Amino acid sequence: MPISTEDILSQIQGLMAGVDFSSFLETNALYANISSLLGSSCDGLNWVGFYYLKEDGDLILGPFAGKPACTLLKKGRGVCQKAVETNEMVVVDDVHAFDGHIACDSASQSEFVSPVVRDGQVFAVLDIDSPEKDHFTGDVLDLFTQVGNLLSE
Repeated sequence: MPISTEDILSQIQGLMAGVDFSSFLETNALYANISSLLGSSCDGLNWVGFYYLKEDGDLILGPFAGKPACTLLKKGRGVCQKAVETNEMVVVDDVHAFDGHIACDSASQSEFVSPVVRDGQVFAVLDIDSPEKDHFTGDVLDLFTQVGNLLSE
């Protein structure tokens, strides 16, 4: 039986309780647990993880669940960078139709990216890939939107 949206959000809130977000190590450990939780609890995903925003605008790989991924995402290229530039969630129904898509895993067909904001600035992005086109709709989109919002509070 799949885990419910409410259970996933409750578990994430529990993982977040007591985390000192001023500590990179505590935040990194939290993101590792969230990646694992989402990757193991949600059907239709092939990659869940975080990229941290560097001072130069590039994104560097953080904790994730899935196959090895691109280590560095250069400023101005790809879905993750679009979320950074706009400071908005980006949903791509077909990554092959997204100009500048970076294919870390050729199995990925659709992608969800949410910026994680700390102190008014993008700190990281939550990146979720699916091997199915049009995966991030309805309840699935609602869940990941809520997760992104939780992480930015």
